[in-house]
Amino acid sequence: MSGVEALYPFLYSGAKGGDEALVADVERSTAEKAAEAAALRASLAERFASALVGCAEAVAAALEEGGRLLAFGNGGSATDAQAFTTLLAAPPPPLPPLPALALAQDTAALTALANDVGYEVVFARQIAALGRPGDVAVAFSTSGGSANVLRGLTEAGRRGLVTVGFAGYDGGPMAAPGVVDHLFVVPSSSVHRVQEAQTTLYHVLGTLIRDRLDVSATAPGDDVPDGVGTGGPEAAG
Repeated sequence: MSGVEALYPFLYSGAKGGDEALVADVERSTAEKAAEAAALRASLAERFASALVGCAEAVAAALEEGGRLLAFGNGGSATDAQAFTTLLAAPPPPLPPLPALALAQDTAALTALANDVGYEVVFARQIAALGRPGDVAVAFSTSGGSANVLRGLTEAGRRGLVTVGFAGYDGGPMAAPGVVDHLFVVPSSSVHRVQEAQTTLYHVLGTLIRDRLDVSATAPGDDVPDGVGTGGPEAAG
Protein backbone atom coordinates (compact mmCIF):
# COMPACT_ATOMS: atom_id res chain seq x y z
CA MET A 1 0.00 0.00 0.00
CA SER A 2 1.43 3.39 -0.99
CA GLY A 3 0.50 6.98 -1.80
CA VAL A 4 -2.93 8.15 -0.73
CA GLU A 5 -3.90 4.60 0.21
CA ALA A 6 -1.15 4.52 2.86
CA LEU A 7 -2.33 7.81 4.35
CA TYR A 8 -6.03 6.90 4.41
CA PRO A 9 -6.27 3.10 4.38
CA PHE A 10 -9.84 3.13 5.69
CA LEU A 11 -11.01 4.67 2.41
CA TYR A 12 -9.47 1.85 0.37
CA SER A 13 -10.22 -1.19 2.52
CA GLY A 14 -13.26 -2.27 0.50
CA ALA A 15 -15.44 -2.14 3.62
CA LYS A 16 -19.19 -2.46 3.12
CA GLY A 17 -22.07 -1.44 5.26
CA GLY A 18 -22.29 2.31 4.89
CA ASP A 19 -21.36 4.93 7.42
CA GLU A 20 -20.99 2.57 10.38
CA ALA A 21 -18.33 0.51 8.63
CA LEU A 22 -16.52 3.64 7.50
CA VAL A 23 -16.53 5.08 11.02
CA ALA A 24 -15.23 1.79 12.41
CA ASP A 25 -12.40 1.82 9.89
CA VAL A 26 -11.54 5.43 10.75
CA GLU A 27 -11.49 4.60 14.46
CA ARG A 28 -9.23 1.61 13.89
CA SER A 29 -6.86 3.57 11.68
CA THR A 30 -6.69 6.42 14.19
CA ALA A 31 -5.98 4.04 17.06
CA GLU A 32 -3.22 2.33 15.06
CA LYS A 33 -1.56 5.64 14.22
CA ALA A 34 -1.79 6.86 17.82
CA ALA A 35 -0.26 3.62 19.09
CA GLU A 36 2.52 3.83 16.51
CA ALA A 37 3.28 7.44 17.48
CA ALA A 38 3.31 6.64 21.20
CA ALA A 39 5.58 3.63 20.75
CA LEU A 40 8.01 5.61 18.60
CA ARG A 41 8.19 8.47 21.09
CA ALA A 42 8.69 6.07 24.00
CA SER A 43 11.58 4.39 22.20
CA LEU A 44 13.41 7.70 21.92
CA ALA A 45 13.88 8.03 25.68
CA GLU A 46 16.35 5.17 25.81
CA ARG A 47 17.87 5.91 22.41
CA PHE A 48 18.66 9.58 23.03
CA ALA A 49 18.69 10.14 26.82
CA SER A 50 22.43 10.72 27.18
CA ALA A 51 22.73 12.44 23.80
CA LEU A 52 20.05 14.98 24.73
CA VAL A 53 21.82 15.77 27.99
CA GLY A 54 25.13 16.23 26.18
CA CYS A 55 23.53 18.46 23.56
CA ALA A 56 21.76 20.55 26.20
CA GLU A 57 25.03 21.09 28.02
CA ALA A 58 26.73 22.26 24.82
CA VAL A 59 23.88 24.61 23.89
CA ALA A 60 23.60 26.00 27.44
CA ALA A 61 27.34 26.61 27.55
CA ALA A 62 27.12 28.52 24.27
CA LEU A 63 24.26 30.67 25.55
CA GLU A 64 26.10 31.33 28.81
CA GLU A 65 29.01 32.69 26.82
CA GLY A 66 26.76 35.15 24.97
CA GLY A 67 25.93 32.97 21.98
CA ARG A 68 22.55 32.72 20.31
CA LEU A 69 20.64 29.95 18.60
CA LEU A 70 19.70 29.97 14.89
CA ALA A 71 17.21 27.33 13.73
CA PHE A 72 16.08 26.48 10.21
CA GLY A 73 14.24 23.99 8.00
CA ASN A 74 11.77 23.76 5.10
CA GLY A 75 7.98 23.47 5.17
CA GLY A 76 6.79 21.70 8.28
CA SER A 77 10.38 21.61 9.49
CA ALA A 78 10.44 25.43 9.24
CA THR A 79 7.49 25.58 11.62
CA ASP A 80 9.30 23.16 13.95
CA ALA A 81 12.33 25.46 13.88
CA GLN A 82 10.12 28.43 14.72
CA ALA A 83 8.31 26.51 17.46
CA PHE A 84 11.64 25.54 19.04
CA THR A 85 12.98 29.11 19.00
CA THR A 86 9.67 30.42 20.37
CA LEU A 87 9.92 27.86 23.16
CA LEU A 88 13.25 29.41 24.12
CA ALA A 89 12.75 33.08 23.26
CA ALA A 90 9.14 33.58 24.41
CA PRO A 91 8.50 31.23 27.34
CA PRO A 92 5.67 31.71 29.83
CA PRO A 93 6.55 33.91 32.84
CA PRO A 94 8.54 33.85 35.00
CA LEU A 95 10.98 32.03 32.73
CA PRO A 96 13.50 34.40 31.11
CA PRO A 97 13.81 34.62 27.31
CA LEU A 98 16.81 33.06 25.62
CA PRO A 99 18.38 34.40 22.39
CA ALA A 100 16.93 32.23 19.62
CA LEU A 101 15.88 33.02 16.05
CA ALA A 102 14.21 30.99 13.27
CA LEU A 103 15.75 31.88 9.91
CA ALA A 104 12.69 31.02 7.81
CA GLN A 105 10.58 33.65 9.58
CA ASP A 106 12.44 36.48 7.80
CA THR A 107 10.43 36.39 4.59
CA ALA A 108 12.27 39.36 3.08
CA ALA A 109 15.69 37.73 3.42
CA LEU A 110 14.34 34.31 2.45
CA THR A 111 12.64 35.47 -0.74
CA ALA A 112 15.44 37.85 -1.74
CA LEU A 113 18.06 35.13 -1.46
CA ALA A 114 15.86 32.57 -3.20
CA ASN A 115 15.10 34.96 -6.05
CA ASP A 116 18.49 36.63 -6.49
CA VAL A 117 20.92 33.81 -5.64
CA GLY A 118 19.13 30.47 -5.28
CA TYR A 119 17.00 28.60 -2.78
CA GLU A 120 19.86 26.29 -1.87
CA VAL A 121 21.66 29.17 -0.06
CA VAL A 122 18.76 30.74 1.86
CA PHE A 123 20.05 29.41 5.19
CA ALA A 124 23.79 29.39 4.51
CA ARG A 125 23.80 33.09 3.53
CA GLN A 126 21.84 34.06 6.65
CA ILE A 127 24.20 32.05 8.85
CA ALA A 128 27.15 33.75 7.14
CA ALA A 129 25.62 37.12 7.98
CA LEU A 130 24.35 36.40 11.50
CA GLY A 131 26.40 33.48 12.84
CA ARG A 132 29.38 33.95 15.11
CA PRO A 133 31.80 31.42 16.60
CA GLY A 134 30.14 29.96 19.69
CA ASP A 135 26.58 30.38 18.38
CA VAL A 136 24.33 27.36 17.85
CA ALA A 137 22.78 26.21 14.55
CA VAL A 138 19.82 23.83 14.78
CA ALA A 139 18.68 22.13 11.56
CA PHE A 140 15.34 20.36 11.08
CA SER A 141 14.66 17.93 8.23
CA THR A 142 12.48 14.85 7.86
CA SER A 143 14.78 13.26 5.27
CA GLY A 144 18.13 14.63 6.38
CA GLY A 145 18.81 15.39 2.73
CA SER A 146 17.54 18.92 2.05
CA ALA A 147 20.29 20.70 0.10
CA ASN A 148 19.76 24.11 1.67
CA VAL A 149 19.68 22.64 5.18
CA LEU A 150 22.93 20.77 4.56
CA ARG A 151 24.58 23.89 3.16
CA GLY A 152 23.42 25.78 6.23
CA LEU A 153 25.06 23.18 8.47
CA THR A 154 28.25 23.31 6.40
CA GLU A 155 28.43 27.09 6.73
CA ALA A 156 27.71 26.87 10.46
CA GLY A 157 30.47 24.34 10.98
CA ARG A 158 32.91 26.41 8.95
CA ARG A 159 32.21 29.44 11.12
CA GLY A 160 32.63 27.61 14.43
CA LEU A 161 28.99 27.26 15.47
CA VAL A 162 27.78 24.31 17.54
CA THR A 163 25.57 22.29 15.19
CA VAL A 164 22.46 20.27 16.08
CA GLY A 165 20.44 18.22 13.62
CA PHE A 166 17.01 16.57 13.67
CA ALA A 167 16.28 14.08 10.89
CA GLY A 168 14.16 11.04 10.08
CA TYR A 169 14.44 7.79 8.10
CA ASP A 170 18.13 6.77 8.45
CA GLY A 171 19.37 10.36 8.78
CA GLY A 172 20.30 10.71 5.10
CA PRO A 173 23.33 12.87 4.25
CA MET A 174 22.92 14.69 7.57
CA ALA A 175 24.11 11.50 9.30
CA ALA A 176 27.41 11.45 7.43
CA PRO A 177 30.50 11.89 9.64
CA GLY A 178 31.41 15.49 10.39
CA VAL A 179 28.17 17.08 9.18
CA VAL A 180 26.65 17.82 12.60
CA ASP A 181 27.90 17.80 16.19
CA HIS A 182 24.70 16.54 17.85
CA LEU A 183 22.36 14.43 15.71
CA PHE A 184 18.92 13.00 16.53
CA VAL A 185 17.52 10.63 13.90
CA VAL A 186 13.94 9.43 14.32
CA PRO A 187 13.88 5.90 12.83
CA SER A 188 10.67 6.12 10.82
CA SER A 189 9.75 6.40 7.15
CA SER A 190 6.54 8.30 7.95
CA VAL A 191 6.90 12.08 7.74
CA HIS A 192 4.03 12.41 10.23
CA ARG A 193 5.67 10.16 12.83
CA VAL A 194 9.05 11.80 12.29
CA GLN A 195 7.76 15.31 12.91
CA GLU A 196 5.65 14.23 15.88
CA ALA A 197 8.69 12.59 17.47
CA GLN A 198 10.93 15.55 16.66
CA THR A 199 8.46 17.77 18.52
CA THR A 200 8.93 15.60 21.61
CA LEU A 201 12.72 15.68 21.24
CA TYR A 202 13.06 19.45 20.93
CA HIS A 203 10.68 20.07 23.84
CA VAL A 204 12.79 17.78 26.02
CA LEU A 205 15.94 19.48 24.74
CA GLY A 206 14.50 22.90 25.57
CA THR A 207 13.69 21.79 29.12
CA LEU A 208 17.17 20.33 29.59
CA ILE A 209 18.79 23.54 28.33
CA ARG A 210 16.87 25.57 30.89
CA ASP A 211 17.68 23.07 33.63
CA ARG A 212 21.37 23.34 32.78
CA LEU A 213 21.23 27.14 32.81
CA ASP A 214 19.42 27.16 36.16
CA VAL A 215 22.12 24.93 37.68
CA SER A 216 24.85 27.19 36.33
CA ALA A 217 23.09 30.31 37.55
CA THR A 218 23.01 29.04 41.12
CA ALA A 219 26.39 27.30 41.24
CA PRO A 220 29.12 29.25 43.10
CA GLY A 221 31.80 30.74 40.92
CA ASP A 222 29.85 30.61 37.66
CA ASP A 223 29.92 33.74 35.52
CA VAL A 224 26.50 33.89 33.89
CA PRO A 225 25.60 36.84 31.65
CA ASP A 226 22.68 39.01 32.78
CA GLY A 227 19.34 37.58 31.71
CA VAL A 228 20.60 34.05 30.92
CA GLY A 229 19.35 31.42 33.35
CA THR A 230 17.98 34.02 35.75
CA GLY A 231 14.69 35.75 36.30
CA GLY A 232 16.08 39.22 36.95
CA PRO A 233 14.75 42.43 35.41
CA GLU A 234 17.41 42.34 32.69
CA ALA A 235 15.89 39.13 31.38
CA ALA A 236 12.47 40.66 30.91
CA GLY A 237 13.65 43.48 28.67
